Amino acid sequence: MFDICCVGHITSDKIVNTRGTMHMPGGTALYFSCAVNKLDVKYVLVTALADAEMEYVSYLRDKNIEVRVQPSKHTVVFENIYGENQDERTQNVLAIADAFTMDQLQDVEAGVYHLGPLLAGDFSTDFIKTLSAKGRMALDVQGYLRKVVNQKVYLTDWPEKKNALQYIDIVKADVAELAALSGRDTVEDGAKFLLDLGVKEAVITNGSLGSMIYTAESYHRIPAYHPELVVDATGCGDTYMAGYLFKRIKHGATVKESGEFAAAMAGLKTMSPGPFVGSEEDVMHFMRQRTN
Repeated sequence: MFDICCVGHITSDKIVNTRGTMHMPGGTALYFSCAVNKLDVKYVLVTALADAEMEYVSYLRDKNIEVRVQPSKHTVVFENIYGENQDERTQNVLAIADAFTMDQLQDVEAGVYHLGPLLAGDFSTDFIKTLSAKGRMALDVQGYLRKVVNQKVYLTDWPEKKNALQYIDIVKADVAELAALSGRDTVEDGAKFLLDLGVKEAVITNGSLGSMIYTAESYHRIPAYHPELVVDATGCGDTYMAGYLFKRIKHGATVKESGEFAAAMAGLKTMSPGPFVGSEEDVMHFMRQRTN
């Protein structure tokens, strides 16, 4: 029995920013897995990728991360282009992997399943419904809102949202994604839209401006924890959710406590390139430095 199971594709990423070009594995599957790696939590990743990129699985297993992997004809390939403002990026999709099926999760039992779709076809609504019978469900909606046209990624709506979100307990979206998903003009109205569909906790991130968390009973504005220097913002949302679910699921922390820990974890991650590699104590130390 695992505390947390993350389901998602590992990508092969091309990162272009003002300092040059880097090539590295990425995606929710990788960034979330690395972020929880040194936390006191029983964790497993369920992923799928092509044989040519199986080295990415070896990379995670070398960190003692448990990985269940299925072969895919292709590995997802993303090109992420950042300008001076690290909160903004242009994204291209150069290859798409196979969708997930319940066969990959039949023997995986977990307290919460965190879905990290990279594209709309990664998980069907039937998959979400069936998996929800096994445990609590968390979802980063980002992939469902990506429309790929001639390799370019455009923000779009998710037609199946009303059918699917009734099975999701915790939803994470950034402000732009929430607007596209809900069709509402304000974050508050957008979050209410999610809650009315059955979501229990709506986690809304806004980059360097912090985050907001809504439940039926409460609202919390979580300030960002700013580092001295932002080196790499890729994977911040995944790192945030790793911290949030760790506190909520493993420690039973409040929504506010979980959000503050998650925000600090994401802020600390931006100080170094690649995935978060710190510990719970590293995050707590970072928080204390910025609250004293």
